[in-house]
Amino acid sequence: MYYFKRNRTLLGGAFTTSELVFHSVVRSIRSQRSNAVLAVIMNIVQILALVTVFYLIMTLVGKITGLSKIRGNPILFLLSGVFLFLTHVKSVSGVAGVATGNNPMMLHSPMNMMVSLLAAAFGTFYTQLVSILVILFMYHVAIEPLEIQDPGGAFYMLVLAWFTGSAVGVLFMALKPWLPTFVSISSVVYRRINMIFSGKMFVANSLGGFTLTMFIWNPLFHVIDQCRGFVFRNYFPRQTSWEYALWVGIILLLIGLLGIFFTRQHVSKSWGARS
Repeated sequence: MYYFKRNRTLLGGAFTTSELVFHSVVRSIRSQRSNAVLAVIMNIVQILALVTVFYLIMTLVGKITGLSKIRGNPILFLLSGVFLFLTHVKSVSGVAGVATGNNPMMLHSPMNMMVSLLAAAFGTFYTQLVSILVILFMYHVAIEPLEIQDPGGAFYMLVLAWFTGSAVGVLFMALKPWLPTFVSISSVVYRRINMIFSGKMFVANSLGGFTLTMFIWNPLFHVIDQCRGFVFRNYFPRQTSWEYALWVGIILLLIGLLGIFFTRQHVSKSWGARS
């Protein structure tokens, strides 16, 4: 029979879990494409296509609402919104699609739900981060130098967009065994709604009171607006707060983890026929 040696120390358990997460991340990335490089290239193409569409809209229709409030590179304005938007929604879909407790992969001794969840989250973040770095490097070298006021703060906003997206995905993941059809539809609706309510095409300071209430509930809206405060020297976001997005992410993550724990206590083999 197969035997899995359990670690007797906390450090040994940490190394074993890290190794499992690493191999699961590689498997998660390669399950989408034949290799990791191709996955990154396809993600870069998707980002560039989305930026091109928004740039054409800006050119044909006119200036984006609120863009005149930021005197800076319009491409950087678009990139700062698209990068965070795609990182958020891809984290939602990646984590929400993690296999449930009755999946055959969960029957292997070293594998567990937390390893699978971390692999999906970190796999998405790795792909997005590499794609963003490649695009920024190519634009900086081939077209014109990019100037970011606070790169550290902008990177923190990227991590926050990934964290909140992963937290929403964990919540969907906890509900999936109980309401598979509802979760499938809701996750798609959530990602489509963020095409409009993420605020990647305008800034919060340019919105009126009534219009602002339509967007202020969305943590991604706060993160993107705060990111532009770190990217551009002359923009100071007054209507949004990154602390709000952080607390929403923590609360959703805790609720989702509690739901996953409850679900594991009631896991049933018959769920495979419903999902």
